[in-house]
Amino acid sequence: MRPPRFWAAGADHPAARCLAPLGAAYGALTARRMDRPGAQAGCPVLCLGNFTLGGAGKTPAAIAVAALLVELGRRPAFLSRGYGGRLTGPVRVDPDSHAAVEVGDEPLLLARHAPTIVSRDRPAGAALCRALGADVIVMDDGLQNPTLSKDLAWAVVDAGAGIGNGRPFPAGPLRAPLERQWPHVAGLILVGDGAPGAAVAESAERRGLPVHRARLVPDGADLSGRRCLAFAGIGRPDKFFETLRGTGAVIVQARPFPDHHPYRAAELAALAAEADRLGAELVTTEKDAVRLPAAFAARIRVLRVRLVPDDRAALLRQIRQAL
Repeated sequence: MRPPRFWAAGADHPAARCLAPLGAAYGALTARRMDRPGAQAGCPVLCLGNFTLGGAGKTPAAIAVAALLVELGRRPAFLSRGYGGRLTGPVRVDPDSHAAVEVGDEPLLLARHAPTIVSRDRPAGAALCRALGADVIVMDDGLQNPTLSKDLAWAVVDAGAGIGNGRPFPAGPLRAPLERQWPHVAGLILVGDGAPGAAVAESAERRGLPVHRARLVPDGADLSGRRCLAFAGIGRPDKFFETLRGTGAVIVQARPFPDHHPYRAAELAALAAEADRLGAELVTTEKDAVRLPAAFAARIRVLRVRLVPDDRAALLRQIRQAL
């Protein structure tokens, strides 16, 4: 799905006001659900979620947190719902045999870094994590899911988008009213720069919550001076295009697609033909690449990114306290 433009146009936009009653009902139901007690996992559970629908950088943040846990001598495992995949789980993700249509695109990325379990039933997924030897569970998403008790939950916020118009879905991007979500988080991970995110960070700091500022850093690809046809089906494709430009690449055409977009053969053929016409290389995100057929993936460049916290020591301190 593509987020509607009015989500970023202010709370007084006519469409937002018209949908406000539905948003109030949806937000109230989600908030009540968040307040329910969850099952104990038998080991610490760290959750990387977000206040809104759509992407915010949760997966790179989860990978960064898992790396810090390994540094502390722990054995983390990732737990994901597997959005976009058909397997309900619990199942361990094998990136060599599973496809995105089975387990979702994000779990395939996570599984390259630590054991990863996909499970719609989070407590059952946590039990499998423990059976595989994990002594701490890192949840990618699930802030609004109450079925598993969390020892530490961060809200990951894309600074360029913030919380949009501040209204609950469908009037805006919030999953529940922000005031009802604050009690469920122990801090913020603010990705990138931007006034929308700065406003959320100020609100967190007024509540005494730590704000861990971080940025996405390109990892590995040398694209400086290269002509690129960039395409991305993520929560905010413009963020990818900005990162790609920051490497020195010359974007001759940028093609945004909806988040988790299942690319059709005709779309891929059109992208390849356009790249040939422009004398450009096809470049996309790592998350998009795992959704592409192998024959097409072989001709594209992938811009990998990693999340780098500005104050790594502060993030480590909060992790240690939770453990």
